[in-house]
Amino acid sequence: MAEIDLDSLPVIDKHRLIGACVRLPVTVDGARLAAEVDALPRDLWGGRGGRGGVHDRADAIFLRGYAPAEGNKPLENRPPLELLPTVRELIGRTISAPPMRCVLARLAPGANIPAHADSGRYLDRTIRLHVAVITNPHVVMFVEGKVYHMQPGEIWAVNNSGTHGVLNDDPEHARTHLICDFLPSPALIELIAAGESDLGVEDPQVLRRFQEFYLAGPAAAADPK
Repeated sequence: MAEIDLDSLPVIDKHRLIGACVRLPVTVDGARLAAEVDALPRDLWGGRGGRGGVHDRADAIFLRGYAPAEGNKPLENRPPLELLPTVRELIGRTISAPPMRCVLARLAPGANIPAHADSGRYLDRTIRLHVAVITNPHVVMFVEGKVYHMQPGEIWAVNNSGTHGVLNDDPEHARTHLICDFLPSPALIELIAAGESDLGVEDPQVLRRFQEFYLAGPAAAADPK
């Protein structure tokens, strides 16, 4: 893919396009994806992938592209992607839109991603999709005041321009998500429009917990979590 001039692309109004979270009317094979991720060499894990800020609580493996802290590097497929045919199918066929960065993020048992909002040239012009790879009932995604429980294989569009964060209250099990960013395309916008947008629930206890460590301002969110 040729280098993309982000400044030539329009800023996406994600509050209007997505709202908070939308579950798309397409899925991946969750069991197959989890098996592929579980089979990755163990030495790929254990680092942050160059990320910092609120994201330094999660291990990361970049499948496409690099964290901004890595410098001005090309947007390209990384070697671990070759080991994940389900991810290649997702970004090459299931989602008909130009793929950008793609990362596996593993949040340790009992850890959290504090509430924050993403902004920046790249983040303002891409649409972020989440796929739960390994999760548990004690994991919640908090977006724009509501709580979401994402199941393996489901594909969600997340408004990362809004306030969002993650809790993994399971004391023993990690939470792993696949996070891929895409440039908007008519096909992707149609998928979002056809998705389910009313699946969030209000949970005052979760809201209070996030308010305790909310990061005011545009947030230290220069890469996928």
